[in-house]
Order: sequence, then C-alpha cells, then structure tokens
Amino acid sequence: MALNKIFRKIAPYFLVSAYHFAWAFFGALLCGFPSRKLFVIGITGTNGKSTTVLMICRILEEAGFKVGSVSSLWVKIGQKEQPNPWHMTMPGRFSLQKLMRQMAKEGCHYAVLEVTSEGVLQSRHKFINFQAAVLSNLSAEHIERHGSFEKYREAKGKFFAAVKGTHIINADDENAEYFLQFSAKQKLLFSLNPKILNTPLLRSSGVLSYRVVMGTGGAENVEEKNGQLSFNVDSVPFVLPLMGKFNVYNSLAAICVGVSQGISLEICQKALAKIGQIAGRMEIVQKEPFLVIVDLAHTPPALEKVYQTCQAMLGPGNKIIAVFGAAGGGRDKWKRPELGHLAARYCGAIVLTNEDPYDESPTGIINQIAEGMQGVKLLARCKEFNSLRVFKILDRRGAIKKGLELARPGDIVLLLGKGTEATMVFENGRKIAWNEKKVVEESLNNINL
Repeated sequence: MALNKIFRKIAPYFLVSAYHFAWAFFGALLCGFPSRKLFVIGITGTNGKSTTVLMICRILEEAGFKVGSVSSLWVKIGQKEQPNPWHMTMPGRFSLQKLMRQMAKEGCHYAVLEVTSEGVLQSRHKFINFQAAVLSNLSAEHIERHGSFEKYREAKGKFFAAVKGTHIINADDENAEYFLQFSAKQKLLFSLNPKILNTPLLRSSGVLSYRVVMGTGGAENVEEKNGQLSFNVDSVPFVLPLMGKFNVYNSLAAICVGVSQGISLEICQKALAKIGQIAGRMEIVQKEPFLVIVDLAHTPPALEKVYQTCQAMLGPGNKIIAVFGAAGGGRDKWKRPELGHLAARYCGAIVLTNEDPYDESPTGIINQIAEGMQGVKLLARCKEFNSLRVFKILDRRGAIKKGLELARPGDIVLLLGKGTEATMVFENGRKIAWNEKKVVEESLNNINL
C-alpha cells in the first residue's frame, strides 16, 4: 500500500485535512495561482455534470471565447481535446493546477470544471478562484464515503459557500432550498415549472434579489420526438439532437451560465443546436435492426430516467435489454439492490456483469444487484419475455455479446455504467484497457443480425 494511503488510514481527521489543504496550496503556489487569470466555473451535482460542461463550453465558444475544461469525459484546452486520463472526475490538486496554468498560457478566457464531493473533501477546490457554481441535481451517492446523504450534500454546500460570485441552481431539485441559503452576488434558477417564481421556495428563502434566466421561470413546451428535444425559453425555440428530458435540465443550466455572462438566448440556441451525440451519454452505436445505446448512468435516479426515455421509444411487443454491474471498492453498496429493482421493473432481459469490482468479489456484487429483483412488480413484457430473464456473465465482453444476441428487431440494448471510461479496475488496482463502444462494435460484427 502506498505511503499516502497508509497515512490517510491511520492519521486523525484533522491531520488528513491539513495534508490535503497543504497540497492544494503548494499546487497552486508552484503553478503561479493560474485560476486568477481565468473565469472559473464549477459544476457539481450527482448526474449530468459532464454534459452540462460540454454545453457550457459550446455556448461560450459560440460567443467567441476561448475555453478550457476538465470533466470525466475529456480535458480540453482551446481546440485541443483528449480523453480524461484519470479514473476520476476531478483530478488531483497538482494536475488540476497544471491544467489551468496551461489554459491561461494558451489564452483561455474561461475554465469549466466538474467539482465532486470527494474533491471537496480533499480540498481540490481550494485555491481555485471559482466565480460561478452550478448545481445540476442531487441524489444519494457515495454514502459510505461521507457517512450520510446530509454529509454528502454538505460537501457540495461547502463548494457553494466558497463561491461568492454567481450561483446557478436547479429549482426543481428537492435540495434547492439548501443551496439557496449560501450568499452570492447573483443567483439564477432554472426549472421546468412555469410557476416557479411564485413558489414558497423563493418566498421563504430570505434573499431579496433573484435573477431568473427565464421570464416564465423555466422551459415550456418540452417535447421529445424522433431522437431530439425541443423547448422554449422566453419564446426562443431550442432544438437539440439529444434524447432524454434530463438533457433539458442540463441545457437550462448551461443557458443560465451563458446569460450570466451576457450571452443572448439566440447565441445559446445556436450553440446547443450544433451539439451532436455526446460520447458515452445516451450514445447510439446502432439503430437497426435494434437500437444499441452506451450510457454512463450508474445511480438509481439516472438509470430510471434512461429506462423511462427508452421505454417511451419502444414499439408494441418490444423490450429493453440492460447490460450492467456496479462499482466495487465498498462504494455505495446500498444502491446495488435498487439498481436490480429498477432493471427488473423496466427491462425484458438483464445481463449482470463486471463494472469496476476493485478488491470486492465480482460475483458478490452482481448477486447483491440480483437480490433487488425479487418480487418486483413488472411492467408489461413482450410475449417472448413475459417473465424476466436474468443472466450473470462476469466477463463484460461476453455479457455484451449475450445482450446483443438476445435482441430482436425494435428492441433496445442498453450498455450501462462504463460510458467512455478507458479502463476497468480489478483487485489491487489492476487495470485493463477498455473501450465500451469498440467492444460493442466488435460484438455486433460477430453475431448474426
């Protein structure tokens, strides 16, 4: 075990906290406090962060700004992009500071960063001059790490408390009121509820000045059809070539950022219309004879939204086939039965497999998922799958092949949990290279459609 891991395991909390704080300071010091030369925007929340980062970047670029960003998908500095080389959403302190130094050196005006609760616990956000904070949504995650949902939310709250410029908050999230308590020079809310301005949430917050990006309080006339989304913001029509109502929320968060920077809704409209498929986020790998989609979703709320989106696309007698697992390393064991419960409710067939087992028993992980499938009230099945079929195949490549073999014309095969991650992690930190989309394409070539 590495010395720093041993130290964190045996040292008291205040020493570990001081250790992280010191590294954050020295990282910023050695890099010359690069964030002072940038307008830094931080996006936090449970789901949708990477997509929101992408949308914000596109809007800022459409307005003529040079942008750098760091997300679980990629590292971007101006026009140069590369896949995120770390198996983490928010890199370590030195890595983050070096990237911002490079952004400043390349003449970027903005840096758009994903901010995680783990990153906040380890002071990775310290000595970064964040001027805007965005909350996408919040649901239970990393409970074992934090001890409770309240402490998980508190970590996100510490980030908002540290940002004094602009706060952008999803007013439809049940935790919105908690985040509204933190002071900021400007607050923007986004919502799908046209009456949000008159809710007790705003009246009871005790803050006098709110600037809401949409005059109506939210997006109107939301429609999902033929693989694209459409909605209006202050009578300006938006059309995005993306699936899932959740992407309307991601869009609204990005639009709020744009408006906070003086960018018109028309420019936001133009930027978002140009967004194509987002790698690893409801990414369509095949359309015919059955749909194959790769998505990173790995939390119960995110997965339910994906299932609901796909269910609405199914024709009579067709089914969803889900191939997924759950991360090991003691991470969020509570959610494993819930993942099974949701899959059993929405899917006609399920293939349980490895995700990133780390040092846990892979078989134990998928058995815990399967426990949640017992006694679930099933949604309508097609005649061929009038009862749920569950397969357990630890080899993810073999599991994907099985899922594809089960598909019939008009079905939807969902490959969940990995997205664009470039590795799969096993015992003692052992990693193997992984490319979910490539494995799917190879498997499709090896089966008779």
